Amino acid sequence: MNRPKMPPQVFRLVLLTVGIVGSYFMARWLLTPPSFHEYGFYRGEALAEHMSPDPVYAGRKACAECHEDVVKKVLAKEHRTLGCETCHGVSQPHVENPDVKLTKIGDHDCLRCHESNGSRPSFLKQIVVKDHFRGDKCAGCHVPHQPNEVP
Repeated sequence: MNRPKMPPQVFRLVLLTVGIVGSYFMARWLLTPPSFHEYGFYRGEALAEHMSPDPVYAGRKACAECHEDVVKKVLAKEHRTLGCETCHGVSQPHVENPDVKLTKIGDHDCLRCHESNGSRPSFLKQIVVKDHFRGDKCAGCHVPHQPNEVP
């Protein structure tokens, strides 16, 4: 009895499919870390990696050690809910070495919260930049730590 021969294009297609599926499983076996599925559908070592970086934010208490008077002023006024690093940026290097200067507060820091935007809460004072500025910068008319006071 004569068996029908498989056409060469079908044989090549089957061979190609077996090669693709085989290379997929080989790559999966080689590239999947051993801790994958240890705690569910993610890498088990990821938890330790996310806990290991050095802290970069100092926190308000660290700022208050040297700048207690400024922190008290801020806590008494409108910006009491903000941390120092919200405007001044990452401060851990400054806490470790006071010679490291923090970034200066510029208009972009104020406008990040106070530029008019309908999605912001209504209690947050907002301005339309082109109507509000008279050529001065924010700090020309407002004290950043107590914005309702005139410098």
